[in-house]
Amino acid sequence: MIKKMLVVICLFTVFVSCKNETTTKNEKIEEVDISAKFNEMLDNYYEEGLELNPIQATMAGDNRFNDYFPNPLADETVNKFKAYYAKYKEQLNQFTDSTLTDNEKMSKAILQWECDINLDGYNYKREYFPIDQMWSINLIIGQLAGGSSAQPFKTNVDYINWLQRLNGYVQWMVSAKAKMKEGMQAGYVLPKSLIKKVLPQLEALTVEDLDQHLFFTPVKNFPTDFSEEDKTRITEAYTEMITKEIIPAYKGLHEFMSTAYMEAGRTSSGISEVPGGKEWYQYQIKLYTTTTMTAEQIHELGLSEVARISSEMEKVKEQVGFKGDLKSFFNHVRNKKELKPFTDPQQVIDNFNAIHDRMKPQIEKLFDVKPKTPFEVRRTEAFREKSASAEYSQGSLDGTRPGIFYTPIPDVKQYNMYSDESLFLHEAIPGHHYQISLTQESNDLPKFRKTLWYSGYGEGWALYSESLGKELGLYTDPYQYFGMLGAEMHRAIRLVVDTGLHSKGWTREQAIQYSLDNEAESESSIISEIERYMANPGQALSYKIGQLKIRELRENAKKELGDAFDIRKFHNQVLETGCVPLALLENKINSWVAKNKK
Repeated sequence: MIKKMLVVICLFTVFVSCKNETTTKNEKIEEVDISAKFNEMLDNYYEEGLELNPIQATMAGDNRFNDYFPNPLADETVNKFKAYYAKYKEQLNQFTDSTLTDNEKMSKAILQWECDINLDGYNYKREYFPIDQMWSINLIIGQLAGGSSAQPFKTNVDYINWLQRLNGYVQWMVSAKAKMKEGMQAGYVLPKSLIKKVLPQLEALTVEDLDQHLFFTPVKNFPTDFSEEDKTRITEAYTEMITKEIIPAYKGLHEFMSTAYMEAGRTSSGISEVPGGKEWYQYQIKLYTTTTMTAEQIHELGLSEVARISSEMEKVKEQVGFKGDLKSFFNHVRNKKELKPFTDPQQVIDNFNAIHDRMKPQIEKLFDVKPKTPFEVRRTEAFREKSASAEYSQGSLDGTRPGIFYTPIPDVKQYNMYSDESLFLHEAIPGHHYQISLTQESNDLPKFRKTLWYSGYGEGWALYSESLGKELGLYTDPYQYFGMLGAEMHRAIRLVVDTGLHSKGWTREQAIQYSLDNEAESESSIISEIERYMANPGQALSYKIGQLKIRELRENAKKELGDAFDIRKFHNQVLETGCVPLALLENKINSWVAKNKK
């Protein structure tokens, strides 16, 4: 009896063991299945997004849609975007956090944010402002048209693709004019000062001498392997497109914006002056800072930061032996002959490359992971140089196209170099080039996260990078260190003037004067900056808000981890996430600190 019972017990044990093992295997299969489905959904979101936004695909180096330009102002396109975000918002609800890895949870939270913030954006009349002097799609098309940007011109197919894309672009230009007319009737129109800046950009592309026309540039730079027959055929096609479609479209826009639209232009400066503008501005704050801060909170923070940085500037003023108040020192820096040494634009480019060389020996002290994507400095294209700021254009996802730091040099003899070191750290290395390239090169991030852009994180990182100058062997010249303080002051001022313009009824002139009183930028540069904020409310807030959050996270990690804190590991933690809303970054860093503290 005992023997039989033992056999039964053994058999039961084996059965239970087998059952448990089977259950565990099934659970693992189910987890793998859920993960596969979740990541398949993310990939589908990315792929559908590229087709909806083919310009973004081209910028990322994905050439499948290089012939495509869906009109973002058309009702059909808008409805497709709304359906796209609504569909993926619904699909996200099928996945619970308990079934996802940490990285997948982060992706879910980011996609949730993406869907919500983009759907919310359709509550505001953005379509009534299709063109401005800095942010609109016509300027991106102008960059692509020159043949040295992301749109390739290497094969016959490339040249045909661009013509096909231009067909869609011409339709957009027609729609832009129609939407601006609707906006005039509904009380949505640009300030007159911004319209004035758009006009020369449009007029530059009405030139009838094709050899001087930007859109004819690819024809003047055929690849060497093109046959004469191909060159003739393509030249004729481009000539017809430019003379019969592009030039007339630009002439029509220029005529409309210089007459009826200019006459209707606003004398007010802020978005709060258009219908629903107060709510619109709060949305813009959320969009660009990825926080729930109010305009009043940001304004007060800006005033506090301006006061703090001013006291640091006083120390530099004393260090160089300048006698006079800080405002006088600003004028001294603006006009100091030794800070305007260049006579040829190439010398400006060479100076930035020299800055890079000086910091190379120190970079590994702060970063043990560096991007593979190549990098170069270029002068901003002539057609947009007068109203452009320095900027970074990301390399392609496959690394074949370099990351490019564009710097405008409209008048080389007036170019002031006092902030070049901080500018390089911000736009180039380790600022945007490291942040964007490492994201694109990551093997751990899903595709959709490799091309995301959250200004609070991205610009916050770039401004934080400026503070690393001394650790990287820069800022040995007090004027260059003052340049860093000036750049930080510039971003602090943005908190004050952006909220002033868009929530407190400030005029353009008030904002310009506040900037002149508190920083050393030239008046022409300040005017361009203030008009930039007028064109895209809230974007200027992102830099300082993001920088302060990253700095806060670094100080907290250093305090909590003590001797175990490694600045390189901290930077890895910040950069490996790719672009994320700031609250998600904070959660990630706090979790990393808690784990390493144990």
